[in-house]
Amino acid sequence: MAATNSVTVLIPTLLRPYIDGRSEVSMSVPDDGDVSALLDGLGEGRPLLDQRIREETGALRRYVNIYVDGEDVRRLDGLGTAVPGGATIMIIQSVAGG
Repeated sequence: MAATNSVTVLIPTLLRPYIDGRSEVSMSVPDDGDVSALLDGLGEGRPLLDQRIREETGALRRYVNIYVDGEDVRRLDGLGTAVPGGATIMIIQSVAGG
């Protein structure tokens, strides 16, 4: 069994209604955890939250960016990006308008 570490997930304003109004969540991730596993845990029991972050295929929605310690996961290994213990994960939604 893999050891677990705690990480902090920062929740954007538009997603807070789906996570009890919280601006951040502390979560445990296994030593070998990645962004996909983190999102699985975050979305567990919160299907509307998960739908706002990922498409039906499991891919990140086009307007959602995720950063692990300030690094955009799209420039790293995408959803396979490792999540080290103590990391800060930021979920950012792009807002379109005109």
